[in-house]
Amino acid sequence: MEKTNVMRILDQKKIPYHSYYYGDTSAVSGAEVAEVLGQDPCRVFKTLVTVSHSKKYYVFMIPVLKELDLKKAAKAVGEKSISMLPSKELLGLTGYIHGGCSPIGMKKQFPVVIDESANIYSQIIFSAGKIGYQVELNVLDLAKVVRLGFASIVEDK
Repeated sequence: MEKTNVMRILDQKKIPYHSYYYGDTSAVSGAEVAEVLGQDPCRVFKTLVTVSHSKKYYVFMIPVLKELDLKKAAKAVGEKSISMLPSKELLGLTGYIHGGCSPIGMKKQFPVVIDESANIYSQIIFSAGKIGYQVELNVLDLAKVVRLGFASIVEDK
């Protein structure tokens, strides 16, 4: 399996992780990725990039089966309102494409807020920065490479 930039950064910082490759499957959605990896979808997180009313960028990580609550997310970062970054702006801002976005290794480091549900797992799984690749690591280790906060940011259903 080839190394992604995310894996190289984790290696440089000597942070232990497990990598997964699913690029030879038809999995597209986060739920499908969790299924092909044989993992609980509550432990598999997607990375979402937003822009605030004040034109600041924030990254949110939530379980793949959940939806981001924009009001809760804005409150978590002290903003009046936020909206999803348009897909066409993602690559230029982060260096990642839709479906392969990771909180690690973006062109510029933005504040990252992860849903508090991550705290109940010893390890979470998220994109390794390229479609077809995921990494699994301890949330506390993730905090060693990104500015990380926790909040309740998913829609109640």
